[in-house]
Amino acid sequence: MSNKVYDVLKWIAIVFLPALTTFVGVILQCFDVGCTDIVLTIMTAFDVFLGAVLQISNANYKKNN
Repeated sequence: MSNKVYDVLKWIAIVFLPALTTFVGVILQCFDVGCTDIVLTIMTAFDVFLGAVLQISNANYKKNN
């Protein structure tokens, strides 16, 4: 994975997805959508997965350099 790809994915995992998840949760709650918990759980799980993959990539990079 190139540094550029890593930096973009890291920004997505640290800034964009948590902000998007919060925004979606507020909107779904305002419109009283019944599946709010499911949607937020899936979005949060994806963000945690992406963060874990990036952390593993970072650890492997540091180990090889």
